[in-house]
Amino acid sequence: MQYFGFTCNIFRFLWERKMGSLQEPWVLENVDSKGLVRHGKTSINMSSSLLRTKSDLPLGSRVRCPMLRHFLANLHEVVLGTKLSVIFPVVPLAFVAHFYGFGRPWVFALSLLGVSALAERISFLTEQIAYYIGPTVGGLVNATCGNATELIIAIFALRQNKIDMVKYSLLGSVLSNMLLVLGTSLFCGGIAYLRKGQKFNRRQAEVNCILLLLALLCHSLPLLFRMSGASAADTADPILQLSRASSVVMLIAYITYLVFQLFTHSQFFEAQEEPKDEEDGALEQGGGEGEEEEEEAVIGFWSAFVWLVVLTALVSLLSQYLVETIEDASYSWGISVSFNSMILLPIVGNAAEHAGAIIFAFKDKLDISLGVALGSATQISMFAVPLCVIAAWIMGIDMDLNFNLLETGCLALSIIAVAFTLQDGNSHYLKGLILILLYSVIGACFFVSKTPLSKNKSPYIYIYSSL
Repeated sequence: MQYFGFTCNIFRFLWERKMGSLQEPWVLENVDSKGLVRHGKTSINMSSSLLRTKSDLPLGSRVRCPMLRHFLANLHEVVLGTKLSVIFPVVPLAFVAHFYGFGRPWVFALSLLGVSALAERISFLTEQIAYYIGPTVGGLVNATCGNATELIIAIFALRQNKIDMVKYSLLGSVLSNMLLVLGTSLFCGGIAYLRKGQKFNRRQAEVNCILLLLALLCHSLPLLFRMSGASAADTADPILQLSRASSVVMLIAYITYLVFQLFTHSQFFEAQEEPKDEEDGALEQGGGEGEEEEEEAVIGFWSAFVWLVVLTALVSLLSQYLVETIEDASYSWGISVSFNSMILLPIVGNAAEHAGAIIFAFKDKLDISLGVALGSATQISMFAVPLCVIAAWIMGIDMDLNFNLLETGCLALSIIAVAFTLQDGNSHYLKGLILILLYSVIGACFFVSKTPLSKNKSPYIYIYSSL
């Protein structure tokens, strides 16, 4: 009877919510607003707040058992508190497809969609934890966990000695953030503010471009060393040692960048508010008057920590499925592993973060869009890539920074194009369109060129570029 009454309460809540009969605001019992500390968000994490959905009552608010009510309230925020909640059913479907022997392409597709939804929720939970641990540590947590999904996939690929996939996926994430996300943000913002144009903080862009150029140098030196004329056997070990030393340098530079961003020059990374004229006010009407209200945490610290551990474990399992099935899925669909890893995986896996950056551009908050796009690209190139090299070193795997001529050339031209695009601090739709077209040409390049995989992989599966 108690279970029947609880079930009736749930259905009654859903019906009343649909009919609009619930009018009273609610506050979760596990939130102590007096104990909250304003946390230091990075732009990478701010995109998750745009995808939150707010409701009048939490699930289970009328349940008498405190522990059950507490759990249902947190479940409501974590699972149903996002506009991507419609994608969550693919997570159990991915496990079902794996355990019941469905086609490996189905496992890959479902796992990829599941990782996309869970990645946004991990970003949300790290943001919630940051409310409680102060602005400095909170900013460090946000910056470190901003691209946790890429790192998890890379580690599982390394464990299976799929070094090519690690390089492709990380390079694809850098290119998609620099060209596709940034380009789409500039294009959409330029269309929305066609007459006025948009301005952004040029100093933030300069800092990120300098770090990207440093990453490019560290990637280019092993390539130049290889092309110096010596045989591959003579240069293999020196290239590996150079890559490991360069990775240490990149990690030191990234730590210095965090100190620069969070401590000494945080004003460089703050969105600058400009006075709005009547036209801007008309554009922003209907966007919600509550956007300027100060946000507060919606779940407790330990609840957020436990949910973060659970979702990270789920992402780890799905990432393992992705790594195991990507080659079979590519062969079945008639596309390359390189195109799958470099184009499809970054776009779908970070779709929520990318959508947030574009929405900020529509709201004339281009500094935040730049922080999401360039911040993610900088974090992957200066933190994720060298960390994978060091992790492979610890695991006894020889991974270097030699991305070969085609890949390094695409990275170099992309960084140069982005640096020229952002040099004057002004934006319009043509700049964004050029970056999108550049990304399209790079994607077409990896789609049409065909090179077989390395010898330790299946000879029947092909990729369209050789690392």
